[in-house]
Amino acid sequence: MKKYLILILSLVLAVTVLTACGGNSSKSGNEVKDTFIVGFDKEFPPMGYVADDGSFVGFDLDLAKEVADRLGYTLKLQPISWSAKDMELESGNVDVVWNGFTITEARKSEYTWTQPYMENNQVVVVLKNSDITTLADVAGKSVAVQDDSSALTAIEGNVALKDSIGNLVKTQTNLNALMELESGAVDAVVMDEIVARFNIEKKGANYKVLDESVGAEVFGVGFKLGNTELRDKVEATLLEMAADGKLAEISESWFGKDITIIGK
Repeated sequence: MKKYLILILSLVLAVTVLTACGGNSSKSGNEVKDTFIVGFDKEFPPMGYVADDGSFVGFDLDLAKEVADRLGYTLKLQPISWSAKDMELESGNVDVVWNGFTITEARKSEYTWTQPYMENNQVVVVLKNSDITTLADVAGKSVAVQDDSSALTAIEGNVALKDSIGNLVKTQTNLNALMELESGAVDAVVMDEIVARFNIEKKGANYKVLDESVGAEVFGVGFKLGNTELRDKVEATLLEMAADGKLAEISESWFGKDITIIGK
């Protein structure tokens, strides 16, 4: 009887071991991808926005998708409130903020960054029939700007401009600011040039951009401070894409030319 009991126990143990080994083998044999969560402002065309069919599209999102594919990650696009981006990164709700994210001196100590991949300007947008033609004409006017944005930082960094503005209206998004302009609630909007020109060229919007810019800037991919491991992977992949022409291809599909600067 003892022999049978020992035999049965031995068989059970053998099956357990084989099952465990088989499970580990199966797991390692499958391509289990990590999730790459990209936080973005869904009202920031052409970098990231909601298409007519409800899908998320944009230049930055196309870059993120290509990077995720090359790294073997499953991409998750996570819309966020721009003013809550710090909390989203700190809590781990997103891995990166990738959406026309401006690198500033102050932000260099708050985030871990890739190299800049694109240049941009902060500009003043007015209605086509507006009598505002220079920055000096903004004096005494009502101006809208997205809260917690690089446009707001540019205004605050230009003391003469800031002091001349009659009323500074802070909105949740750039599109909200443009709606304020369209309705006549404000006289001008300070915003990213790339967003302004997209609205004008792609949608035939009733706006014009002043020749004088408020400030120049560069975009980068922002990570939680200290997350150099993921930063290095993403940056290396962007450099690889620049070298093999994929970065230029994506840029040309959105802007008609290669406007990227990383790896050049």
